[in-house]
Amino acid sequence: MDLKPLLNKLEHYRSEKPNKVFTMYLNTDPADPDQQGGKWRLQLKNGLNNFESYLQEDGDSDEKRNYWAVKEKVENFMNENEMNLKKSVIIFATGDDDVWFADILQMPVKTAFFWEEEPVLDQLKEMQETFPKTGIILTQKDQIKYIDADLGTVNETNVYELDLDTEDWRLHQGTHKADSNLGSGGGKTSKKDEFYERFEANRYRWYKSIAPKLDKAAKNHGWERIYLVGESDEVNDLESHMNKTIEDKINKNLLDHEETKVLEEVL
Repeated sequence: MDLKPLLNKLEHYRSEKPNKVFTMYLNTDPADPDQQGGKWRLQLKNGLNNFESYLQEDGDSDEKRNYWAVKEKVENFMNENEMNLKKSVIIFATGDDDVWFADILQMPVKTAFFWEEEPVLDQLKEMQETFPKTGIILTQKDQIKYIDADLGTVNETNVYELDLDTEDWRLHQGTHKADSNLGSGGGKTSKKDEFYERFEANRYRWYKSIAPKLDKAAKNHGWERIYLVGESDEVNDLESHMNKTIEDKINKNLLDHEETKVLEEVL
């Protein structure tokens, strides 16, 4: 999720009674001790009911109708996504559908509800500053994978594999893992040794050829931070050929790990 368009819209959004804006930051993190037993359900119920009680006393029937429309959409979203929750949910909504944004995030928030003339963006802005658009590039000899992420959520994953016959890097979109150049069968050990020798002899040149593709991916995805992950010699060679600034290098072999686990390890 790219926060910039959302923030640009919400920062300039203003409304007047009876058309107010609902803002919700809901902590649904099952690992949080304060969320044991799905405590978020009670917090959601109380948060929604508190506004309804206030509006009943206020007596503005148009505002009540707008709020009830928002409440129904929020409850439907939570019911439909209850089994898919991660650490948090954020929602911005108006009764006339002029604003509707709801997303499940891997980042923690502090539970809060608002019904005001404008959206409350403090936590959203803090998330953007803490977890901006990020690219994580993982190396493992003849395979290089990049993960496009922000707010601790994986947006896209792509894998490049080096074809040793043509010495070209081939792109496999998605989480597909290409066949190994090491092959299989009776000659596997000697072939592996042969591959390692050839790779070490040509690594610098081969990584030089992939670096422009990674720079282009960084530009296209708008990465504000880039992390290189892999063996020291490999990430150092890759960094030396890339034009983009590298935020940090992590000397671990994580290419085969599940993407969300990589994010947790790196970020």
